[in-house]
Amino acid sequence: MSRTEFIAITAIILFVAFVLGWFAHWLVHRFARVSQSEMGELDKLAQSLHEAEEQRDQAVAYFQQREAEMTNQLAQTEAELRAAMDGLRDARQEAEELRAYIERVSQE
Repeated sequence: MSRTEFIAITAIILFVAFVLGWFAHWLVHRFARVSQSEMGELDKLAQSLHEAEEQRDQAVAYFQQREAEMTNQLAQTEAELRAAMDGLRDARQEAEELRAYIERVSQE
């Protein structure tokens, strides 16, 4: 194979590769083309997605606020329970002391 034949064959191969690449590019753009109505629909979907994300963020913030309020309320309720239990314990102890005093007085 002479040098001229080699150059011609290489040029033909490169040209065929170029034509195949161009044809593939044309096919991809032909099938992937987006019309104006589809763009409008995509814009509506994007807007709906944006609104849904905002609503989700608002819901997350609301539930975090409610969780903080409920945690605070639980802590207050537990503190009140401890205070009530302490008061009940003191009342029982005082009642036992009074019973013991009454028994001592009645035995005399």
